[in-house]
Amino acid sequence: MTRTTRPLGLLVAVFGLAALGLAGCRGTTSANTPIHPNLNMDYTQRFEEQEPNPFFADDAAMRQPVAGTVARGRLRTLATAPFQLGRTASGAFVPTVPVPVTMALLERGQERFGIYCSPCHGNAGDGKGIVMVGNGGTGYGYVPAPSYHTDMLRDVPDGYIYEVITNGVRNMPSYAHEMPPADRWAVVSYIRALQRSQNASAADVPEPERLRLATENPNVNVAR
Repeated sequence: MTRTTRPLGLLVAVFGLAALGLAGCRGTTSANTPIHPNLNMDYTQRFEEQEPNPFFADDAAMRQPVAGTVARGRLRTLATAPFQLGRTASGAFVPTVPVPVTMALLERGQERFGIYCSPCHGNAGDGKGIVMVGNGGTGYGYVPAPSYHTDMLRDVPDGYIYEVITNGVRNMPSYAHEMPPADRWAVVSYIRALQRSQNASAADVPEPERLRLATENPNVNVAR
């Protein structure tokens, strides 16, 4: 019995003294120089952007990723090419949006469009955003943004619009950093909705709505 209880009692005593010692240190300060067993974290060398680093042969502190490195979520395969690149396995633009077009998607596209696209292209997509027509109507010297409501842009594949958002075109910059692929497709879907709204026929209006319009506006022909 003595052989088993003596070590246990010793351990209890040691832990008790340690707890009392730690409790006595709470809330106190010391003017003595702190003891640093490892100084590496106190004096780590760091470099600003574009600053030279003599450790490397090219003196560049900013390093390129290792060859073959793929950022998480950016792995591209033939299966993911339509969604990530807007192109088919053969390299052609996808004809239509490769995700289900829902009201939630259109609302997301409207929000993103209002933030990133409407300043130049306008809320209606007619190329009359504040950047183009502001400053007393004279604009600010930018090349005019095109209207989406032309036969050319109505007829292009959805993948083309997606690629323009991704990579930019002419004086339009890339918005790949601002919008992930899902948001880009949401904007493409909303642009298509804008185009249809400005080039719709009576057949695009649901029958109950056409009847309501005909009743409220007897002098307007809603059958076309």
